[in-house]
Amino acid sequence: MRVAIAGAGAVGRSIAGELLENGHEVLLIDKAPTAISVERVPMAEWLLADACEITSLDEAALQRCNVVIAATGDDKVNLVVSLLAKTEYGVPRVVARVNNPKNEWLFNESWGVDVAVSTPRLMSALVEEAVSVGDLVRLLRFSHGDANLVELTLPEESALAGIQVGDVEWPEDTSLVTIIRGTRVLTPSTEDSLEAGDELLFVAAQAREEQLEDLLSARRTDAAR
Repeated sequence: MRVAIAGAGAVGRSIAGELLENGHEVLLIDKAPTAISVERVPMAEWLLADACEITSLDEAALQRCNVVIAATGDDKVNLVVSLLAKTEYGVPRVVARVNNPKNEWLFNESWGVDVAVSTPRLMSALVEEAVSVGDLVRLLRFSHGDANLVELTLPEESALAGIQVGDVEWPEDTSLVTIIRGTRVLTPSTEDSLEAGDELLFVAAQAREEQLEDLLSARRTDAAR
């Protein structure tokens, strides 16, 4: 997979390093000469250019990229890069960094953004996840379809503990994508049983989040114990 990253600061370089370790091709783009640190990510391609300029993106051959990540520290730049990537080059997947939470509402499909990543939101989500078993935590917002990546740690008293995934009547527009059980990451099958303490990751429509939380947090009745 070929990935272009606009913004070669600490965030962009960190993302590039992870992607390269996973075998992907990475192009880092930055207009600041001081940001071009080839020795820090030597396996990446580097381009000294303004990612908001069409001529720069032509030089980057953005049309060959499977993913574009707008990772600069300027929300205006990230929005422009996202819009150009999607509308001018037809990039299938555009991920944008949100620096100011007040601007998060702008990062949607109208600006070409498929996934908006807000660091403050992620940090607060991690804090909430660490202290709240049984509460739904929103980790990421996907622009298309008004869906979110959400997490819930199954409480000990949940009515679903011990129930097979295929026997659960999940809400519409909801998909269980991963079960994290201790150090294991499981791709759920219909035969897998849910266990108390499982960290469950879902892609769910925002309108279904409350229904999903109620389902997962529902307590067993005395008769069912």
